[in-house]
Amino acid sequence: MNQVQRVTVLMYHRVGNAENDWEARYAITSQNFAAHMRRLAKSGYQAIHIDALVDWLESGIPLPAKAFLLTFDDGFRGVRDHALPVLEELGWPCTVFLVSDLIGAEDEWTRASNPSGTTYPLLNAEEIHDMQGRGVSFHSHTRSHASLPTLDDAQLADQLQNSRQALAALLNQKVDYIAYPFGHLDARVETATRAAGYRAAFSTQPGFNRRDVNRFRIRRLDVFGTDTAAMLLRKIMLGDNDGSFGHAIRYYLNRITRHLPGWKE
Repeated sequence: MNQVQRVTVLMYHRVGNAENDWEARYAITSQNFAAHMRRLAKSGYQAIHIDALVDWLESGIPLPAKAFLLTFDDGFRGVRDHALPVLEELGWPCTVFLVSDLIGAEDEWTRASNPSGTTYPLLNAEEIHDMQGRGVSFHSHTRSHASLPTLDDAQLADQLQNSRQALAALLNQKVDYIAYPFGHLDARVETATRAAGYRAAFSTQPGFNRRDVNRFRIRRLDVFGTDTAAMLLRKIMLGDNDGSFGHAIRYYLNRITRHLPGWKE
């Protein structure tokens, strides 16, 4: 097995129909999600378990060529209803980051942001246990989906530590990983996350992950509901959230230009 030099982490949210343009960034139809996964499989990509990624980061344990990690933030019910059957067909694992105080509730943190004010159902305990038995791993997205840098030290510790403890009790297993809500973090949040006992944490900063990446700022590519399968492949190849054809052309032209005689920064 050839040593992998970099690994991409994909970040999805809700799988289901979007009712407006705001939702279209965060919600992907079941048909488009299936097209994404099948295109990745056809192109030779292989989804890996979250532990395998962190084992590689920490110890260099080999990964398959074109390995990637598939993550879902928030824990929407549509992941079970629409995404899991496709992943089972492919034999691929995924990770879902849960908001521990809202198990079986709805995404209340989006009510003010979504122009329609609509919220959507989150997984309940029975559904989570079913998914556990079907190869899905679950980890923390804090207690209430708070913006962590805005909290005082006590509130920050509560969001980090108590979500980890509550989910460990629900899942009957260790909760080693966390995704920062909204991708909001700073040095204080990172320090508190380490102190809370997590093994690694996931940001929303785009880019590739090489072995020297900060394990508490692992990079992820944001997959939009409007992304076609071709756009997703371009995102992965470029390590960027812009999967447009024009962006890819500019990227490669820039690389060619850098190798021309007389080019200067």
